[in-house]
Amino acid sequence: MKIDRIETFLLRAPLGRERFYWSQAGATERASLLVKITTDSGLAGWGESGVSMPVDHLPAYTHDILAPRLLGRDAAATEPIWHELYGFSRDFGRKGASVDAISGIDIALWDLRGKAAGQPVHALMGGAFRDRVRAYATGLYYRGQDVRDVRAAVEQVRAEARQLVQSGFTAVKGKVGLLPVRDDIKRMEAVRAEVGDDFLLMTDANHAYNFPTAVRMGEALQALRFHWFEEPLVPEDIAGCAALRRKLSIPIATGECEYGRHGFLELLRAGAADILQPDLCRCGGLSEGQKILALATAHHTPVCLHVWGSGVALAAGLQLIAVIPPIPHTVFPTAPENEPMLEFDRNPNPLRDELLTRSFALENESVRIPQGAGLGVDIDPAALKRFTTNYRESKR
Repeated sequence: MKIDRIETFLLRAPLGRERFYWSQAGATERASLLVKITTDSGLAGWGESGVSMPVDHLPAYTHDILAPRLLGRDAAATEPIWHELYGFSRDFGRKGASVDAISGIDIALWDLRGKAAGQPVHALMGGAFRDRVRAYATGLYYRGQDVRDVRAAVEQVRAEARQLVQSGFTAVKGKVGLLPVRDDIKRMEAVRAEVGDDFLLMTDANHAYNFPTAVRMGEALQALRFHWFEEPLVPEDIAGCAALRRKLSIPIATGECEYGRHGFLELLRAGAADILQPDLCRCGGLSEGQKILALATAHHTPVCLHVWGSGVALAAGLQLIAVIPPIPHTVFPTAPENEPMLEFDRNPNPLRDELLTRSFALENESVRIPQGAGLGVDIDPAALKRFTTNYRESKR
């Protein structure tokens, strides 16, 4: 099963008037980079590279730098391939584009391995703890013509929270960090009032705060009984995150901007996180995701994956979620106490909802883990053609 062809598909889906903001940027489109690896037998696997928009730079790295080191290799050799690609990139790319590109390749190779074996990826990883996972909605972003209009922002999150509850969600994560702390507290107070005391709420600042501002927001979130405070500080401030964790009682969640086991080991050694959130399309793929999971369990730290991209990214996340053990073990594990949850983004994303022949759906507050071979999903060729804006190919 030799690697014969590597293809990349840069996908874009304009959002029109559905633009939304978080603390760092506004989204006018959804973009993903898909990686397709085909073997000499004709079998093909799919992966996804990168998390944040833009991803335009990743095809060049994939084809010009990595493809020559992949063509002709045994597609089942995921471990040697990962280490060789990372070792080659180490001197100039321990984080960023190099690991983003390796991530997509690794996911595609795992999809191939599963298809060749006729089993889902989670079976090749040792077997699943679960066949479905409780999902939380990622939403409550900043929307509208003037996102700084506090009164409108409060009413917007209240209405959205109501709609998510009606859709069957029992857990929601909202955004803070774009507005002054006093105004974002009003938004989160409105959400809590709307959903009631027993509803699970989390919030994500996308590293918008300095330390004293994060303390103010964290104390307010504690009073509102939020379950976690995500990315309060910039990713480089590991010491600050550890200090914040000691200062506040609300759990600190972080890791979506981190790369590889080495980056997550730094977080764990510093005591900077209560919950780790690797993204498989950034952190190194499924191979590295397994190793980050092993580190987390050795440090008794829960893992709740960050999932943002297309349906391929979502499928890959679900495969790893299947093998996350309860941390710690109990006879009847419960999410979120010792069971993982799925981040189920509810913002407009045609690449998530239209790219696959069968999209994912919420059923009884959970999402099913695919049981088909590989990632367990199939790409709709018509949708792929519709969304592809740039295509590149490397052949043996």
